Amino acid sequence: MPATIAIPPVRDSACQAAEAVNCARCALQKLCLPTGLQAAEVQRLDGIIAHRRKVPRGASLYRMNDAFSRIYAIRVGHFKTYQLNPRGEQQISGFQMPGELLGLDAIGADQHHCGATALEDSEVCEVPFAQLELLLGEIPQLLRHFHRLIGQELTREQNAMLLLATMRADQRMAVFLTGLGARHAARGYAEHRFQLRMLREEMGNYLGLTIESVSRLLSRFRRSGLLRVHNRDVEILDLAGLRAVAAGQQSLPRSAT
Repeated sequence: MPATIAIPPVRDSACQAAEAVNCARCALQKLCLPTGLQAAEVQRLDGIIAHRRKVPRGASLYRMNDAFSRIYAIRVGHFKTYQLNPRGEQQISGFQMPGELLGLDAIGADQHHCGATALEDSEVCEVPFAQLELLLGEIPQLLRHFHRLIGQELTREQNAMLLLATMRADQRMAVFLTGLGARHAARGYAEHRFQLRMLREEMGNYLGLTIESVSRLLSRFRRSGLLRVHNRDVEILDLAGLRAVAAGQQSLPRSAT
């Protein structure tokens, strides 16, 4: 077993330590862990996870340029990741939900290229990376799964760049909403009905749109019969139609403009 590594205190005092971790009993096990791990291997992973940490809404899990020592598996809640431009303004780079990892951006650089803030009261499992590296070298199945997770994160970043660079505003919104639905479905929830955890201003920041444009687009989707929207609650009424808009195969009808 790898030696225990001391975990420095988290920078944001609003984050509070929680109880010990048990991966075998976690409802998100299928998202975080590869299938087929032996009970003893899951137990070894439990052994290196420091603990769960509660992160209140609006608190930082880590900030840009913080030293890197661990990655975080989201157990409860939602986060946004962001960078700061030269004027100190946030540019949101992604929204993360339960079962996804935070901190992968810092691997190989020893410091975080972005910050992560809780969008609601949340909880993460802290994984000391030095110990995880040792374990990955001993469990090939876990190593392959970890590489797969990194590949998915890189693909998501590339898709986000494509989203902003080449797509119409209505396509961006459709891609965003269908993507959220698919991610909820992967967690066993309804693909067509979910709640937006981010503010419309934050959604616009991520999509390269003003808050007014976000509101207008949601109204257009609603009037076209694709969505039902009430405050932050979204219901997709025509998933095939929304996917067609996302793919650029269909435009909103003139009556919806």
